[in-house]
Amino acid sequence: MFYSIALIAYVIDNIFGEFEKLKFIKHPIIFMGDYISWFQKKFYQDSILRGAILTVSLLLIVYMITSFLASFDNILFQGFLASFALASKMLYDSVRDVISSDNLEVKREKISMLVSRDTRDMSNSDVNKAAIETYAENLSDGVIAPLFYLLCFGIVGAYIYKAINTLDSMIGYRNERYENFGKVAAILDDIVNYIPARITAVLIAFLFFSKKALLEFYKYGSKHESPNAGLPIASMSLAIKVKLGGPTSYFGKVKTKPFFGIGRENIENADVLKTLSLKYRLDIFIIIVLILGVL
Repeated sequence: MFYSIALIAYVIDNIFGEFEKLKFIKHPIIFMGDYISWFQKKFYQDSILRGAILTVSLLLIVYMITSFLASFDNILFQGFLASFALASKMLYDSVRDVISSDNLEVKREKISMLVSRDTRDMSNSDVNKAAIETYAENLSDGVIAPLFYLLCFGIVGAYIYKAINTLDSMIGYRNERYENFGKVAAILDDIVNYIPARITAVLIAFLFFSKKALLEFYKYGSKHESPNAGLPIASMSLAIKVKLGGPTSYFGKVKTKPFFGIGRENIENADVLKTLSLKYRLDIFIIIVLILGVL
């Protein structure tokens, strides 16, 4: 049954994306974000315990709601709900939109909506590098990971994953405000992304027919401060033969980050397009796997 739900969800997501034109539909992730913001406003303390209470309370709410919805034995209904946990079309469209303009200022503005790094002084190559890194990393977070947990545990698993991922994106930072408060969320995010990040890295290498990426993505990806995020990025860099990573500016301070891969440092629009070409191969692969699972 989970394969059928996943197949329906994947097709819906690739056709309709986030349902932006349907104003009466509010994305479930927005509700999660609203709850996280409300909790912080009311109960924030520089405390691991307070952050843990936020994390556990959100996961309990999501578990109760999705368990109730999962009790409705309707594959189309559950497939529709599960599609909101996937972000394949939105990710592709967002990254593709970055390189749709030849104006560097416009490109900087568009990439600033997708990354937390400083974008004001980015070169065209820097923008393209950020776009590729965003696509590779979020391919795991937005597509492979929720699909993995959907297949394992149904819509309950997919939404629990999205809740953890949303928590990490909002409070899982190593700074003065969130070092303690976001610690539990960050640890949980590392745990739930462990397998999907490695699946994503292998799929990138496999679908680009890159033996080098398959054999060496861990060598480079393990240099990242995250145990997971660097692996898909490294696999992509090796597959399309560009060098990603390196020193990056965040909030006015340059952070020394490792390089991933050994390819060209000057990254062009064509490299972003080559990265995005993975989507069509991945779509075919996933749909075939899901159909075989249904059969």
